[in-house]
Amino acid sequence: MGLKVVKFGGSSLADAEQFRKVAAIVKADPSRRFVVASAPGKRHSKDVKVTDMLYHCYEMVRNREDITEYYEQICERYNGIIRELGLNFDISGELLYIRNAITHHSGRDFAASRGEYLNSLILAKFLGFDFIDAESVVFFHENGQYDGERTDAELREELKKHRYAVIPGFYGVMPNGTIKTFSRGGSDITGSIVARAADAEIYENWTDVSGCLMADPRIVENPQPIKTITYRELRELSYMGASVLHEDAIFPVRYAGIPINIRNTNDPAAPGTMIVASTNEYDSDCVITGVAGKRGFSVINIEKDMMNSEIGFGRKVLDVMEDNDISFEHLPSGVDTMSVVVMTSYLDTRRERVLASINKRVRPDSVVIEDGLALLAVVGRGMVKAKGTAARVFDAISDAGINIRMIDQGSSELNIIVGVEEHDLEAAIKAIYNEFVK
Repeated sequence: MGLKVVKFGGSSLADAEQFRKVAAIVKADPSRRFVVASAPGKRHSKDVKVTDMLYHCYEMVRNREDITEYYEQICERYNGIIRELGLNFDISGELLYIRNAITHHSGRDFAASRGEYLNSLILAKFLGFDFIDAESVVFFHENGQYDGERTDAELREELKKHRYAVIPGFYGVMPNGTIKTFSRGGSDITGSIVARAADAEIYENWTDVSGCLMADPRIVENPQPIKTITYRELRELSYMGASVLHEDAIFPVRYAGIPINIRNTNDPAAPGTMIVASTNEYDSDCVITGVAGKRGFSVINIEKDMMNSEIGFGRKVLDVMEDNDISFEHLPSGVDTMSVVVMTSYLDTRRERVLASINKRVRPDSVVIEDGLALLAVVGRGMVKAKGTAARVFDAISDAGINIRMIDQGSSELNIIVGVEEHDLEAAIKAIYNEFVK
């Protein structure tokens, strides 16, 4: 039987009842040996995540406010879980130490990381598992970048010492011994890192939805679940706003060839979504795997007669982007036109400088920046085998009365990128979904 690494999100560990569900899932399969835990999430819509409460404590200290009363709410979250689980477990010393450390300016990352740390201590006690502090096995370089090589080597050796263990997600340690966190959603990354180091057969990521959905449920009512999706497809959808799994969590297991199974803690019988390196399986009736989109893009439109015969034109334009620390998203072009799609936020303080630099470097006939663009991605490994997919996408958008501002399709034919006005994004997603999902 292969080893499994399981990660549980904040909603899965929000209170004692959720802890019991998690324990039942873990104990139901002896191959679920290593558990990665998040901090307690929201128990209801008006609740506050513990991580956000810890961030608030940090800000209060910066503003020279007394955190004693507010911090007691955090203490009660954890003590309430312990009490309701009937555990004989005293974490008062840990809670006091954390409060004093935050008060004495231990840092924002330290404060935020304690949510996972405390929850993992409790979960390890409840499961009867060992506890491995992420601080001792997850490392960062001096520049704050994740140190994958050292982490993989030392984590592998540590995991060999434990039959069953719980590891906190979200954080690791800098060379100087201070705590460093991943970006939000970082527990997904930790789970992926542990799965790779453990040579897991599968990485189960347990959350509050039954896998990935073909579209955002806030836009499309009851979108169909995705049974199987490749890493590349998920990467495309995640970048465009699909939020089931943190996109950086894909890479450690992708390179190790470990599949990810997105599962629902509240519906453990549901098979969820399998994320795999490659598959020939696809739904011929549907063709697409999913559709997602996001707002906040701008297009730099450059026109110049005989552009195509001018050696180095594109390089010079991209040099301007590099000089201004701007990464581009897409480069749709024509014979005498070139467009550079960038995040609008990158242009906030550099707009005039970018325009002046482009005019100086390539002397275009015209260069203008258009804002208010939204991009949506239609993704599917089956599109390459289905004739007329692009036509169906464009017809669906047109029939909805929406003007297409940009079209870009990669050579792999895995996805079609369409640019529309920001206010048309949701309607365009609905139109495409309804076209392909019967």
